[in-house]
Amino acid sequence: MPQAGPSAPGRSPRAYIVLSIGTAVATMGLKFGAYLLTGSVGLLSDAIESLINLTAALVAFWALTVARRPPDSEHPFGHSKAEYFSSATESLLIMAAAAGIAAVAWNRLIHPRPLELLTVGAGISAAAALINAITAFILLRAGRRLRSITLRADALHLFTDVWTSVGVIIAVVLVHLTGWLALDPIVAFVVAANIVWMAVRLLRETAAGVLDAALSQPEQAAISAVLAEYERQGVAFHALRTRLAGQRRFIELHVLVPGSWTVQRGHDLCEDIERRIIEALPTSTVLTHLEPVEDSASWGDTALDRTA
Repeated sequence: MPQAGPSAPGRSPRAYIVLSIGTAVATMGLKFGAYLLTGSVGLLSDAIESLINLTAALVAFWALTVARRPPDSEHPFGHSKAEYFSSATESLLIMAAAAGIAAVAWNRLIHPRPLELLTVGAGISAAAALINAITAFILLRAGRRLRSITLRADALHLFTDVWTSVGVIIAVVLVHLTGWLALDPIVAFVVAANIVWMAVRLLRETAAGVLDAALSQPEQAAISAVLAEYERQGVAFHALRTRLAGQRRFIELHVLVPGSWTVQRGHDLCEDIERRIIEALPTSTVLTHLEPVEDSASWGDTALDRTA
């Protein structure tokens, strides 16, 4: 059962999470400062989301530390699913933050209060949004390159935080221009709803990983391209199954060859197929099962069945 090593050289996912932790601390300080200056619950909601960012980044660091552990007797397939603990925890924390934001916004809607130093507060929030945007872009690229759901989830969270900040800044400016104080808590409600929607998306992706969802269509197409080369040589395949667990892919399939082949020849072919699939899809574990092609009659016309 060959297993590929890291998909790409360079920094590990944990190094990028350290960047996320630093960003969360910096933006949280800026946003809470903006709230204290202005008294805006919109800015407070933005600051609370940064607090959630920090908590989620710390959980992500723990999850990535566990995920990088090698297979052992109790976890023969490794610990890569630990990343899903991070995304699930982040989703629950986000929902808790949304409830807190909504409660504060409702109180402010019932008991409006004038806002102060709006220009300064909006400027500070804009600086925090820029920091988040840069970090999110770095994390998203790294998450795609390293195939880390933890990094991608953190990046999407930060991008959502950026758009939240933009919305809050617009609301603060409108309050300054119109004097309509109700805009501040209304925007806070919108922020809370947006956070809940993001949490639902993360939970769905987490559930797909925990339930062993198949690899994406492009990845399955890459496998088919490798197998097609051997099919032209008279080799057949069936019972292809794939699943994704954090950064790792797991692929298994049956290889059908003439029964007259020697064990050594069939073994060498399977080793070659496994190697080629891993080259096409790094961070993969590939398991092949060799069968005589004469037995394919029991499968009807499904010798090339590629059910994932």
